[in-house]
Amino acid sequence: MVHAARVLVVTDDEYLADGIVHALRDDNVAVERARSWREAERLLPSLRAHLVVIDAEGEGIDERPVVDRVRLVTGVPLIVLSPSSQLEDRLAGLRAGADDVIVKPSTLSELAMRVSVLLRRNGHRPTTVEVGDLVVDEAAHTVQRGGHDVELTSIEFALLSAFCRNRGLVLSKSQLLTMVWGFDHHNLNLVEVHVSALRRKLEVHGARVIHTVRGAGYVLRPPRHGDAAAGDRGDGAGRDSSEASGPHVAVA
Repeated sequence: MVHAARVLVVTDDEYLADGIVHALRDDNVAVERARSWREAERLLPSLRAHLVVIDAEGEGIDERPVVDRVRLVTGVPLIVLSPSSQLEDRLAGLRAGADDVIVKPSTLSELAMRVSVLLRRNGHRPTTVEVGDLVVDEAAHTVQRGGHDVELTSIEFALLSAFCRNRGLVLSKSQLLTMVWGFDHHNLNLVEVHVSALRRKLEVHGARVIHTVRGAGYVLRPPRHGDAAAGDRGDGAGRDSSEASGPHVAVA
């Protein structure tokens, strides 16, 4: 059995801390927060964190000294939030022993995804995600809906995995494009086409779980009581009520 992962977030930025805590808790991660590395050093022995996220800007020092200080105390996976967009600064942090360096500002969904990846690589996250009657096993590369196997293409599976890692969070088309196709792709129509195909396959055996948030993107959430499958509604691809009814907007 894999127990809940514990993450320590180190930053003196209240707004940033609240956002990170909310994003990671939505991903079923237990989060503790320290306002400085000095405070974090006192927490770590009893907390036994599986991963540390530290804001280099809050410490007032460059990435390499931040990593050096952390590595004197713990060897757990480390993500550094860097105020510098310079490649050499990020490489310095990685050379010093950081597992990832993310340039600020970054999206919370991206940070949550990178935390999830590092935890899973280190055996602190289950590979299976359940959202209602939808079961996705990233390690086995299998999907089931209501007990039925769902056959997906590699792109559709990558999309569904991105949604599962960020369930409850609204992901824009640009974010999904980057997560699945990479930074060198710019065709947002790719996202629309493949999300539509993914929905059709998932809704053969159940109600909609990937919802459109008008003007923002898509969100994965469990079906609510009374939701019908696309086939039961007789609408083919099954448009969201937010798309069909005009002024109403779906919320995450």
